[in-house]
Amino acid sequence: MDRKVRVAQYGTGKMSVYTMRYVYEKGGEIVAAIDVNPSVIGKDIGEIMGCEEKGVKVVSNDEAEKVLSETKPDIVIVTTMSLINDVKDSLMLCAKLGLNAITTCEEAFFPMNSNPKITDEIDKTAKENNCTITGSGYQDMYWGELISAMAASTHKIKKIKGSSSYNVEDYGIALAKAHGAGLDLDSFQTEVASNDEISNEKRQYLIQNGEFVPSYMWNVNGWLCSKLGLTIESQIQKCVPQTYKEDIVSSTLGMTVKAGMATGMSAVVTTTTKEGIIIESECIGKVYSKEDYDKNEWAVEGEPNTTLVIARPNTVELTCATIVNRIPDVINAPAGYVTTDKMDELRYRVRPLNEYVK
Repeated sequence: MDRKVRVAQYGTGKMSVYTMRYVYEKGGEIVAAIDVNPSVIGKDIGEIMGCEEKGVKVVSNDEAEKVLSETKPDIVIVTTMSLINDVKDSLMLCAKLGLNAITTCEEAFFPMNSNPKITDEIDKTAKENNCTITGSGYQDMYWGELISAMAASTHKIKKIKGSSSYNVEDYGIALAKAHGAGLDLDSFQTEVASNDEISNEKRQYLIQNGEFVPSYMWNVNGWLCSKLGLTIESQIQKCVPQTYKEDIVSSTLGMTVKAGMATGMSAVVTTTTKEGIIIESECIGKVYSKEDYDKNEWAVEGEPNTTLVIARPNTVELTCATIVNRIPDVINAPAGYVTTDKMDELRYRVRPLNEYVK
């Protein structure tokens, strides 16, 4: 491509501060910005980024179709919600307009194993209008590609086991609430944990009807099985509350999470495969105490045993850098809903983004 990559930013919250700056610093340009928050609508994106004005004002979600049709970006970055049901409208709009899109929505990383109905709808529309839709972010590398690389250097695998923790304060109120942060334990049981205390038949019914609520690792395990060529026989998840001995103030929730209340949750997903390999992954998302920090730990058990530990990763920045580095891959990919396990390996972009676009 002999010009700058043109990017639209859909959602101008915490993550966009980094995604927009990274786009500029990688030689691209932001041509539109969209949000639902009245407090940011009308602001120049430079004010949101904490730099000089860029000449692009944030418009309301009601004007999304108009501004995207007029600016015709090469790709739209969607940094809003965590479930595919919640980002469906924005992704469908991009597909309808023939615009490539990449989202930080965690379920969108591999949504066909949790909501095939919506995934198929988006896929069909994207193919009709010759564009690509995908999900990416921190999990693309740290729960995905690094693990498949470890597997590639292993002779025989019996089990893959992973655990990752992150501070829900860094990702906004939608994610914090999805983790049950701020609920008393009875409410957590009713609103969060009980969703997984169901039969496999009931779970499959919910999945097929677009009513299942996956934990983040549900989609990661699906991605890993697809990447490694494994055939899933069964998959279950269990969500348990996290608590702390003292009160914790949450700026994201706008409340004090009292001692003994849920600060978030741990979600464990266990996948058994026809090939005999078990994948057991856990994500711990909560409002951090002063003692907590991000950690990512994975082990491949077999011949040989290998463990990977990443302590204190800058999860937000890594998420956003991954999104921006993926942009050429999305533009180059075939039309449809294409998950990143079907794209080239994630690469650092030394040159401007447009030089990687075929």
